[in-house]
Amino acid sequence: MRTRTFWRNFWEDESGMGVVEVILIIVVLIGLVIIFKNQITAVVNEIFEKIVSQSRSV
Repeated sequence: MRTRTFWRNFWEDESGMGVVEVILIIVVLIGLVIIFKNQITAVVNEIFEKIVSQSRSV
């Protein structure tokens, strides 16, 4: 009977769900970065070029 109670409590315990959700969000974000890597790189390079060009005029 104790084993059945242990497994029932273990199955109904949701304390680890936050960790699983965070890991899934991180996996999705990494996937998006891999898919849009070229576009992200282009945008970042453009921003840095603008920063450098505007800092020269100061």
